[in-house]
Amino acid sequence: MEKIKIDLSNLDNVFPENFTEEQIAKAKTLFLKQLSLSAHKFYGGKIQTVPKAGVFGFNWFNVWYTPGVSKISTTIRDDNDTSFDLINRGNLVAVVSDSTRVLGDGDCTPPGGLGVMEGKAFLMKYLGGVDAVPLCVDSKDENGKNDPQKIIDFVKMCQHSFGAINLEDISQPNCYKVLDTLREECDIPVWHDDAQGTACVTLAGLINALKLAGKKIGDVKITMLGAGASNATIARIIITAGGDPLKIKLFDSKGGLHKNRDDIKADKRFYRKWELCETTNPECEDNFVNALKESDVLIALSKPGPDTIKPEWISTMAEKSIVFTCANPVPEIYPYAAKKAGAFIAATGRGDFPNQVNNSLGFPGILKGALMVRAKKITDNMAIAAAYSLAKYAEKRGIDPENIVPTMDETGVFPEEAADVAMQAIKDGVARIEFTWEEAYNKAKKDIDYARGMTKLLMDEDFIKTPEQDLLDEALNFAIDGVR
Repeated sequence: MEKIKIDLSNLDNVFPENFTEEQIAKAKTLFLKQLSLSAHKFYGGKIQTVPKAGVFGFNWFNVWYTPGVSKISTTIRDDNDTSFDLINRGNLVAVVSDSTRVLGDGDCTPPGGLGVMEGKAFLMKYLGGVDAVPLCVDSKDENGKNDPQKIIDFVKMCQHSFGAINLEDISQPNCYKVLDTLREECDIPVWHDDAQGTACVTLAGLINALKLAGKKIGDVKITMLGAGASNATIARIIITAGGDPLKIKLFDSKGGLHKNRDDIKADKRFYRKWELCETTNPECEDNFVNALKESDVLIALSKPGPDTIKPEWISTMAEKSIVFTCANPVPEIYPYAAKKAGAFIAATGRGDFPNQVNNSLGFPGILKGALMVRAKKITDNMAIAAAYSLAKYAEKRGIDPENIVPTMDETGVFPEEAADVAMQAIKDGVARIEFTWEEAYNKAKKDIDYARGMTKLLMDEDFIKTPEQDLLDEALNFAIDGVR
């Protein structure tokens, strides 16, 4: 069959010319979902295990396995830290989830999250030169209730096989207890990408958006829709980076977060939200639409749209307003609609629109930096260092309202980000070993180039097959028919 010819880099050009912006936006979502289903079935998943050592004759089996490998076991037994050098552990991450909060799709059952966790592992390898394993676990107790302690116990038991743990798609409030407990009780870094990763990249986008708007982070009024793990952590990171908590207002499904929210105060599981109730929104504003008036920045990670946020609300914001609507898979308002309503800069979490503010820019470089120096944990300062690294990289090559952060295909950003994170880990005193910035950069770049080169070689030699054109055509026709 004919191989794929259509360039997916600009999906706007593959749909009928008479489609409106709204129809194109809807068609892109349908197309990408259907193509994802077909492509996953074609490949049977996105990752595989490939040996990194060679077989140069029969006796090499005896080197890699018994009897030779006995020396590896006893060496690690006598000094556990040698496991980072003698085994792949030093470059291996577990992507752990109970699949209770998968993208915008809610509880997908443990195996339902594997597509996302495999995708996370895929990006770690290709973008960060990091190996990763998806581990979706059942956290339900005998009454069918999700128990955060089950995830905590699982991670503590398996941590000795990995260099870091990436938590993903765990519903709140369980995610808070899981992360905060494991960060303190594990000997390796435990990172919640939905929270810290999203916060890092959001801060990077905000830094450059504010530069373009001529505003300072400590002066701007910020309104946030959604108070889950992502937005709660974004608020905390923005405040740590210089944002004024008195100028920040967060809203959940019941109203504003403030000191009078006794429902949050009473539920000790939501202690992270209560911290924000005590420090933000001193006016105790409960009306989101009122709060948005004259706001400089809107950051939304809430209910998927496109009608969650109305254009007329955007029009009440301050001059040169900045709108980040990052719900998945459909933003709370499409960026073209936000800009028509007066937004100066609009960003989403999707790569098929300008300004993708997505954690995929963060976790490959952050985890690589943490692994290289064998960090004990990933601090908030490391996440902020990554944000400034991303912002600086984009600024060096040029930014504008349609291009405020790097994209995933900008190869050079990830080794720089990894090196900056490694240096911050050393500065924060959580690194077990030390590098210079140049040494860290060169190591990260070498590993990333290796991962990309191996993937290209497998594609060139047809070990990774190219899908047929009809697979793409079927998805395209499915999307067009779904809109008409």
